[in-house]
Amino acid sequence: MDNTLDETREPKSLKRLRWAVSIGALLLALVHFGWPKLAVDAVTLTLVVIAILPWLAPLVKSLELPGGWKIEFRDLQKARSRADSAGLLAAQPSRAEEFSFESVADRDPNLALAGLRIEIERRLSLLARAHGLDTGRPMGVGQLLRALTQAKVLTDEERSILADMTNMLNAAVHGAEVDPRAAGWAIDVGPRLLTSLDERIGEGRST
Repeated sequence: MDNTLDETREPKSLKRLRWAVSIGALLLALVHFGWPKLAVDAVTLTLVVIAILPWLAPLVKSLELPGGWKIEFRDLQKARSRADSAGLLAAQPSRAEEFSFESVADRDPNLALAGLRIEIERRLSLLARAHGLDTGRPMGVGQLLRALTQAKVLTDEERSILADMTNMLNAAVHGAEVDPRAAGWAIDVGPRLLTSLDERIGEGRST
């Protein structure tokens, strides 16, 4: 059975609780707001926030107050699964040399993910150049992905996967809290992804 589906399936009891909290808070807010002598104040706003908050949970699951954003391991695993299904991960990574981020993965997961992000951007730039898409000006990851997709070098799905992955890695660059297991993820996924991109760069240069 696919554990990914189990993780995303919400229990009915939790959904009913969300509805109960939202409806109850909204009713209280309406009563409070509708009372002639009462103006909109902090109480009303608080009740409205309580009504909305249960539905925002999936969006803020990575927000830990007062710490900051956290890169969750299951999101990295989903990115790996999508990349594997799309053919973006080589079956075997190239072992001609050790990638720089691998040497720091055990000591600093943030630095490892940041290093992987830099390696991905460098290869996307080389891939664009191999297909004659070099504009003479430096392009960011977003621009590179758009150019490569428009040139049919990458599919829309591949672009989406790489964009999502680099966005998560960007968070590591900016100091997001990283699950310690991310180091193992970087060592497993990073070399396979970079090897796949290197192969595409070689194919582009040979055409």
